[in-house]
Amino acid sequence: MGVLKKFEQRLEGLVNGTFAKVFKSEVQPVEIAGALQRECDNNATIWNRDRTVVPNDFIVELSAPDYERLSPYSGQLGDELAGMVRDYAKQQRYTFMGAIKVNLEKADDLDTGLYRVRSRTLASSSSQQAPEHAPPGGQRPGGYGYPPAGGAAAPPMPSAPPPGAAGARPGGYGYPPAAGGQRPGAAGGGLAGAPQPGSRTRHWIEINGTRHQISRSTLVLGRSTEADVRIDDPGVSRRHCEIRTGTPSTIQDLGSTNGIVVDGQHTTRATLRDGSRIVVGSTTVIYRQAEG
Repeated sequence: MGVLKKFEQRLEGLVNGTFAKVFKSEVQPVEIAGALQRECDNNATIWNRDRTVVPNDFIVELSAPDYERLSPYSGQLGDELAGMVRDYAKQQRYTFMGAIKVNLEKADDLDTGLYRVRSRTLASSSSQQAPEHAPPGGQRPGGYGYPPAGGAAAPPMPSAPPPGAAGARPGGYGYPPAAGGQRPGAAGGGLAGAPQPGSRTRHWIEINGTRHQISRSTLVLGRSTEADVRIDDPGVSRRHCEIRTGTPSTIQDLGSTNGIVVDGQHTTRATLRDGSRIVVGSTTVIYRQAEG
């Protein structure tokens, strides 16, 4: 069972108690959990052959309405999220420089349903000294690697897509680079997953562990039996959204009642990359693509 699924199940056990109001907010805890996983992946620093260090101190910035809903439970929710990060790191064989902390903060420049994640590698007094070289992207131990709320520009990051490129998220921070971006440990220092001459890109989606191949240029998701992929979820419209494969692939809302969330952002249209998380109703859809 995946780390996120276990996290969801733990929260479901509390939904009628402490977390009853949390699940009424626009931002769902599982969305934040997924963003923290991506934050670890994007800022993983290979220290030596046996040790890959990831951030351990996280700040989740929320809109004022979402913060008001979630802040009364911030302590317990922060502990649950920290436990999820610990489980994910164990699965990925990541290590930390100190204790894992997840805190919520209010950001007045964010609309309801939007959030940002900032992180830093914070060494505890009892841990070993931090690596001599700073992690990628300008992040340094003790300093957050993303701009403060208010839209201040961040230093250029080698792996981040330029504005308008595939995978770029206007106004969003902490998301992975577009498909093909360099990852820690990529062989030869080249681009992982870069298209090869004559190769063909395969596209598919994953829902609750089930893979659905995309064999045509478009794929309609919805609750209707006429949809290409039927999702049995009361929060999903009959024809909810459509995925269009291409360079880049995109997703378009089809006038659904509850809209779509792509990589943590409510939107009507977005560019997709390998690993994009699409939330429709209460269902999470993972978009995948690969060469070959």
